[in-house]
Amino acid sequence: MSLIYDFHIHTAVSPCADITMTPNNIVNMSILKGLQAIAITDHQTTANCEAVMKVGREKGLLVIPGIEIECMEEFHLIALFANLKEAEDIGRWINEGLPKINNRKDLFGPQLILNEEDDIVGELEQLLLTATQITVSDIVKEVRRKNGVIYPAHIDRNSYSILSNLGAVPEELNFNILEISRKASFKEYENMYNRCTIIQSSDAHYLSDIAENGRVLPNSNHELIHLVHQLNNNN
Repeated sequence: MSLIYDFHIHTAVSPCADITMTPNNIVNMSILKGLQAIAITDHQTTANCEAVMKVGREKGLLVIPGIEIECMEEFHLIALFANLKEAEDIGRWINEGLPKINNRKDLFGPQLILNEEDDIVGELEQLLLTATQITVSDIVKEVRRKNGVIYPAHIDRNSYSILSNLGAVPEELNFNILEISRKASFKEYENMYNRCTIIQSSDAHYLSDIAENGRVLPNSNHELIHLVHQLNNNN
């Protein structure tokens, strides 16, 4: 399967993302940049997945519902799903584990819920830029129980990454996918973790950050290929 992807994109519901990260802007920019598949991975919520999926369906772009999770150990994970319901179930479960802290819009910006017309239809008050009080082990088990694909995010970074926080990728978690950020050396991490599939995505918080002519989905990773096939069938 030859599929050009960016599997780590935020919308305006992520408090650190620009308000221009709306469903239509994201889909249109992704198409302009030569992408065929994207994943919506907001911090600790799936609130805007449905709207972006609707726009993507209309314009011929595959949109995977996902979420970026900060686990109790305070590093980030990407979870992707073949259907919206399973993604939303995980989103609600993760949200229940968040500390009850209101967002400070003056510091972090608004957390905007949008529809497929880019209209603001709501706003999340609970701050999403905090760790859920659920362990990485429990998160991995629950995502896999929901038939999702899960892997550590931006492992090359000095903060909020599994390597910076734990010093290694624990074997017992059975990750066979690892994500690196857009400026990392793909070859370096591919050589370092040759038993895993390396995914390189943008972690876009601004439209300009979305990957241009991104990487091709590796045929060697059956988890991701199966998820894409399932999502195509669901559409």
